Amino acid sequence: MILKENYNLSNGIEIPKLGLGTWMIENADVAQAVVDAVKIGYRHIDTAQAYANESGVGEGIRACGVNREELFITTKLAAEVKSYEEAVSAIDQSLVAMGLDYIDMMIIHSPQPWMEFGEEDRFVEGNREAWRALEEAYEAGKLRAIGVSNFQKEDLDNILSACKVNPMVNQILAHISNTPKDLIEYTQDQGILVEAYSPIAHGELLKNQKVVDIAEKYGVSVPQLSIRYDLQLGLLPLPKTANPEHMKNNAEVDFVISEEDMEILKNVETIKNYGEASVMPVFGGKLK
Repeated sequence: MILKENYNLSNGIEIPKLGLGTWMIENADVAQAVVDAVKIGYRHIDTAQAYANESGVGEGIRACGVNREELFITTKLAAEVKSYEEAVSAIDQSLVAMGLDYIDMMIIHSPQPWMEFGEEDRFVEGNREAWRALEEAYEAGKLRAIGVSNFQKEDLDNILSACKVNPMVNQILAHISNTPKDLIEYTQDQGILVEAYSPIAHGELLKNQKVVDIAEKYGVSVPQLSIRYDLQLGLLPLPKTANPEHMKNNAEVDFVISEEDMEILKNVETIKNYGEASVMPVFGGKLK
């Protein structure tokens, strides 16, 4: 069962192979989502400062009935934090917001502030400054692992060329119809685990007949096929849901996609419209 399987990060820490994403789950609702997920068997919860639901996640951790040590909690340093002082403060703010003595992993949410996403400035110094704060919090025991998100090769190289502690994950958009092969391979070659957010493409894959047909061939749902696809690429999927039935379904992925079908899925036409999510920078939108 996938919920009992782990990857090993480069520092030897185990991280569950499937996590619960909490993007767009309101703070008032997320505690129950955490409790439900843990009851089903999830031990990996992913949040972020930008989601404005860290305190609710912390509430769910305390209410779920499982020892803190059995859970793996990730949060993300806001994309706008690009100085050492701001990052130090923000790390402590997350600990306070969640009411935790330590966070299992904290990652830089984006190499560029969301308002600047996709523009030329890669915030080279700002990312190094934020990383230095994460390194210090890691060395102090506040964080058990550290990483990045939405980092391209040049952004990774910027950190790798200056860091004392290498990033342990790079969390990126990776799903059927959008599988950045070169970035995934490069990241993995550096000993960095790739996490895949929006593995179901914000629901858009449900509309793709080719994907639906392959899911039916295996007797599984499109979300199950999508999550299994990421797992077979060595990625860590983070499907987002507050629905316990969907949580349960998303974890029932004990089947194997054939090599032939994996090749078909790798070459599914790229999604051009992510529906309501299209305004977000990572789905091709602009915030200014």
